[in-house]
Amino acid sequence: MITPDEIIRTKRKTLALIIERDGRLIVHAPLRVKDDIIHEFVKHKAKWILKKQEEVKDYYPRFAPKEYVNGEGFWYLGNIYKLQLAEIKKPLLYLNGNFQLAQAAVHNAPIVFERWYREQAYKVISERVQWYAAKYGYSYKQIKITSARTRWGSCSARGTLSFAWRLVMAPVPVIDYVVVHELVHLQVKNHSKKFWNRVGVIMPDYQQKIEWLEKHGHLLNLS
Repeated sequence: MITPDEIIRTKRKTLALIIERDGRLIVHAPLRVKDDIIHEFVKHKAKWILKKQEEVKDYYPRFAPKEYVNGEGFWYLGNIYKLQLAEIKKPLLYLNGNFQLAQAAVHNAPIVFERWYREQAYKVISERVQWYAAKYGYSYKQIKITSARTRWGSCSARGTLSFAWRLVMAPVPVIDYVVVHELVHLQVKNHSKKFWNRVGVIMPDYQQKIEWLEKHGHLLNLS
């Protein structure tokens, strides 16, 4: 028997089934629909649910939380680099063909890695924003690197562009797409046809970048 992993009740009028990337079944239901009706709906859709869960497993690579051991892979600019624990003092972490992490910092590895990624994210993303802004005539106020987990970038009403530090794990063309997306938001605040047309003028193959993030985005993480 299939049971929902989570039931989310809202003001919607119909039942909807969502299969998450990890195979979890989420049911979106109207506020007053009884549980037995929801479970009957899930039972009726069991064949579809199992099929979709198998498709998700085949399509999305599995993510495993980092253990910070020798040989473990870490993403950076679309490539995976192996970790080596080394008898070094400073810097605690650096990239030179492989990630070199000081033995003394292993107990604090998640913080050390995130700090490194944040520094690289600011350098790389700032450079890409400056390049696209200058080429296409966009003017922004400042750039911020955030811990956002549900969005890759955002644009404030005052012209501040914010980007998740995890984005620096992605290939440069994918980073460029997110940069272009937020720059265009400086002029078009919504996701209308006008917005996507402007994105398409700058980056005609932007849909491929979106698809890459949809498939691999959950891997760009440390936990």
